Amino acid sequence: MEKLIDSLLEAGDLFREGFHSAKEISHKGTVDLVTEYDVAVENLLKERVSKLFPDYTIVGEESGDEFCRAPKAVYIDPIDGTTNFVHKIPFCAISVGVWEDGRPIVGAVYNPVLNELFYAERGMGAYCNKRRIYVSDTSLLQQSLVATGFPYTKVEMGHDFEWVTETIKNLLPVTQDIRRLGAASIDICYVANGTFDAFYECNLKPWDVAAGILVAEEAGGKVTNHLGEEYRLGDPVVVVSNSRNHDALIDKLAYYRGRKDGETRQERG
Repeated sequence: MEKLIDSLLEAGDLFREGFHSAKEISHKGTVDLVTEYDVAVENLLKERVSKLFPDYTIVGEESGDEFCRAPKAVYIDPIDGTTNFVHKIPFCAISVGVWEDGRPIVGAVYNPVLNELFYAERGMGAYCNKRRIYVSDTSLLQQSLVATGFPYTKVEMGHDFEWVTETIKNLLPVTQDIRRLGAASIDICYVANGTFDAFYECNLKPWDVAAGILVAEEAGGKVTNHLGEEYRLGDPVVVVSNSRNHDALIDKLAYYRGRKDGETRQERG
């Protein structure tokens, strides 16, 4: 963990430089941005992480690696919240999650702009800047501050768009309020430290959640898919909560039509 943190801090210097500088911006999709700093931070981290975890498959967002469920994998998001990064909104982070046999064992999320470093090892608790953190004790959904995000697929105005709007319609009247910061890794860590009481989002990639999931779990949180089942990388929806309001939140999520009625995990493969 110490060596991984050192690598994130080193990458954070490059991240901060980019945040405060003019950037070369290109588009991976209609609204999905990438900068030269996304690539540079990822290259630096892949070099460092491959030495720390030589037997692991390294999966990075910007390097063209396809999603895989390798028995041992490290998922790297060099800049989660690139749109915030480009617009100099300080909610963006580096995320590195280490997984073995379908479970996270080490996770670190670092926001160099706000100097917030979240990290966890399985069974060892969750921390922010060396301080132990815990989820909130809010039990009522009506009193819960809930975070969410909007997928890039919103521009297609298809199933994901409809699910997002329907879910907000269901949740907004029965929660304290809904927030949208624009970086899933930070949202999840803010559930872990009690800032948010819950978080949900659809169509996230493994590198968006691989680190934050462990931080939330080690802080006492609960992580499932939209059906309340154990979350697996690649599931269409992730739901993270302080565990006390989880069932009530699940009940208010709209039906996700990407999954057929009665379909089991075995049928999905």
